Amino acid sequence: MKANIKWLDDPEVFRINQLPAHSDHPFYKDYREWQNHSSSFKQSLNGAWQFHFSKDPQSRPIDFYKRSFDSSSFDTIPVPSEIELNGYAQNQYTNILYPWESKIYRKPAYTLGRGIKDGDFSQGKDNTVGSYLKHFDLNPALAGHDIHIQFEGVERAMYVYLNGHFIGYAEDSFTPSEFDLTPYIQAKDNILAVEVFKHSTASWLEDQDMFRFSGIFRSVELLALPRTHLMDLDIKPTVVNDYHDGVFNAKLHFMGKTSGNVHVLIEDIDGKTLLNKKLPLKSTVEIENETFANVHLWDNYDPYLYQLIIEVHDQDGKLVELIPYQFGFRKIETTKDHVVLLNGKRLIINGVNRHEWDAKRGRSITLADMKQDIATFKHNNINAVRTCHYPNQIPWYYLCDQNGIYMMAENNLESHGTWQKLGQVEATSNVPGSIPEWREVVVDRARSNYETFKNHTAILFWSLGNESYAGSNIAAMNKFYKDHDSSRLTHYEGVFHAPEFKKEISDLESCMYLPPKEAEEYLQNPKKPLVECEYMHDMGNSDGGMGSYIKLIDKYPQYMGGFIWDFIDQALLVHDPVSGQDVLRYGGDFDDRHSDYEFSGNGLMFADRTPKPAMQEVRYYYGLHK
Repeated sequence: MKANIKWLDDPEVFRINQLPAHSDHPFYKDYREWQNHSSSFKQSLNGAWQFHFSKDPQSRPIDFYKRSFDSSSFDTIPVPSEIELNGYAQNQYTNILYPWESKIYRKPAYTLGRGIKDGDFSQGKDNTVGSYLKHFDLNPALAGHDIHIQFEGVERAMYVYLNGHFIGYAEDSFTPSEFDLTPYIQAKDNILAVEVFKHSTASWLEDQDMFRFSGIFRSVELLALPRTHLMDLDIKPTVVNDYHDGVFNAKLHFMGKTSGNVHVLIEDIDGKTLLNKKLPLKSTVEIENETFANVHLWDNYDPYLYQLIIEVHDQDGKLVELIPYQFGFRKIETTKDHVVLLNGKRLIINGVNRHEWDAKRGRSITLADMKQDIATFKHNNINAVRTCHYPNQIPWYYLCDQNGIYMMAENNLESHGTWQKLGQVEATSNVPGSIPEWREVVVDRARSNYETFKNHTAILFWSLGNESYAGSNIAAMNKFYKDHDSSRLTHYEGVFHAPEFKKEISDLESCMYLPPKEAEEYLQNPKKPLVECEYMHDMGNSDGGMGSYIKLIDKYPQYMGGFIWDFIDQALLVHDPVSGQDVLRYGGDFDDRHSDYEFSGNGLMFADRTPKPAMQEVRYYYGLHK
């Protein structure tokens, strides 16, 4: 198959040769690798890459992926990083309006009675292109294995080539994209080429309130698959018998050779063995209804995790793969009176919305950033996070499991600018809406979010996205989650725009910035539990009325609390030549027009992670129900 630039214009083309999403479990060669947290099955491709920036598709080096191409004039760029923060393009912050508004006329394909407009993005004069090259040798430990490559995050659409061969195409900036390199990988002198376009039809679905960046902004690594490999792990721990006992079910999906056996162990935190089971190896191995008495339940106060260990042995009994995974027993449910319970007790959300952000690196945050955020959560009685408005980096989910942070795991979906402009609602161009050609692309985003993170105990809610109006396609996303996962609740706020879908979308009544008085009016006769998915907009001197919301928690058990907007400012640390100091710059400070200016600064913390005074209010009021 040959790559086609016109895929950028077609919402029905969003993945080519991309492997199906699967669980994010780690895998090692043996116990020593596990103890050292270093897998010989992986090779990082992070670091310096060759790079060429083009202002539009017409001026890009079309043949740069060929082995014969002379790339000596290319620059060097670090991966992961944002193209704009390396000085190649305009930093632009905008909330609702798309970056091209007032410059280029565009409407989403299949709206207003139109089909695909050829060249809408593939010939777009605003569609910058990053051409990346990475020369590498395969680590000897990976030799002889099937080799996959995983991109954890690339904004916004990418074409992947290896040694002159087209490998695949992917969109969805914030979920992992994995491809099979096996047919074309060499032991030495490999040339990986990645062509990244800032815009495609995916841009209509990624209109989040944020700086509009592009590039390979998360990690890239090679994965060597053992000759028998656990491709997907699907665990289903449940709680029964009045919250005393636990039941463990799991499906293990293998690829490669299926002769040998699987040794499955479950241990508690003290190393006591709860399950020790050997099963014959086959393509799908199931563990059914293993019951454990008096299990230790997981919650924010006591995030107790059990250790699952899966050993894969070949027909000679040799260990060929080791998979460790921690999980907890917990149960979330809704009573007939519309009260949400966790382990039989009322669930109260002391939450924040959290963009991934670093003042120097933008959305290319580090593990140290994540750990610092967790420490800030714990210190200020924050017990929940909404991954606004996209899946976060994989380590964040493990940290939330380990620290008892309740998660609302949100899809990468916001199409705000397709139905609202300058405060006016006009939905004739809304996508995904109920347009058939936009259905699979958003269901695929739900599928990727679910399949990647389905085993994380911390996730209590699947969120369908943000500010994307409503229609049958979002209802299809909700159905996907309900068909695959009965252990969690679904969430979506925007269904109020199309109340005919209220029974098909969201287990929760979700609102943004609902005044306490109006919240109380709803709580007089609630139809669903009420959560404020965004409230206490923390811009400037703010959070003064927080106590009015907290009082509702005491008065109405159907009121769950909410997620403050938001946790950290989106601002960039730059050197000011006038003062000679490093200063934080917000939207509009980069001569970006149009812009929503300092609206990028809504955080409880400044972008350098210095707490604002409002954090004291949060710590006090959230401490009343911790």
